[in-house]
Amino acid sequence: MLYLHARFGLGADVLKPYKETIDRWLWPDVLRNQNTSVAKAKEAISSYRKAVGEPAALVELMVFYCEQAAGFCSDVGYQDDGYFDALVRMFEKALAVTDQLPVSDRGALIARLEKVRLVSHNFGYGVGDDMDSILSRYKKT
Repeated sequence: MLYLHARFGLGADVLKPYKETIDRWLWPDVLRNQNTSVAKAKEAISSYRKAVGEPAALVELMVFYCEQAAGFCSDVGYQDDGYFDALVRMFEKALAVTDQLPVSDRGALIARLEKVRLVSHNFGYGVGDDMDSILSRYKKT
């Protein structure tokens, strides 16, 4: 259903259902014993890519993914190696797609990823350090 909505531009905010899916699986309601699912959150991004794949909107979903994942970890103290690895990989993918956008469209996205990077230094496990390294490679280009 998400595919059809995105493909044909149905609805006011095409990204809204994708963001809701990402939010549900990366920032679950722990009081209701909901679980996280990196795979289901990534599936939302993959579905958008297949449906439309417009780069600016795609990177918006990727940055939103990073914000939600980092926000959840910061908010509830969630610590999971697989979750952190997925966050770092998505951070790198978001930078790679951002790098393909016109220079005028990059600043706000990079600023949002910078905030994710700063928050991620609080997690330990080298998450913030990995993001520092990745970001430094993109700032050189």
